[in-house]
Amino acid sequence: QVQLVESGGGLVQPGGSLRLSCAASGSIFSINVMGWYRQAPGKERELVAAVTKGSSTAYAQSVKGRFTISRDNAKNTVYLQMASLKPEDTAVYYCNAHMVERGSNRNLEVWGQGTLVTVSS
Repeated sequence: QVQLVESGGGLVQPGGSLRLSCAASGSIFSINVMGWYRQAPGKERELVAAVTKGSSTAYAQSVKGRFTISRDNAKNTVYLQMASLKPEDTAVYYCNAHMVERGSNRNLEVWGQGTLVTVSS
């Protein structure tokens, strides 16, 4: 069994910063891509940022220059540092990972439970 556990969401004022963390645990052989998605009320889930095992990154245009994704391969953890937050960043943020399960060698896509980020004054 593999799971992702997120932390770090909360309420922040516009212009503020917040850091999300997501730790993977369980029978993991390797993790290829880790990323963050978000879903705002009434909208579809969208990719925010992703990082490969080799630390190549990709960002949604709406967060470029404000958000930074990073990962610690030794801890199987991915982070999302968010700065200059705007009300439109309000959403449930989900961690996502593409990994190979130890033992079975199955390719898995795993989602976290989500953490709410609210940007409001």
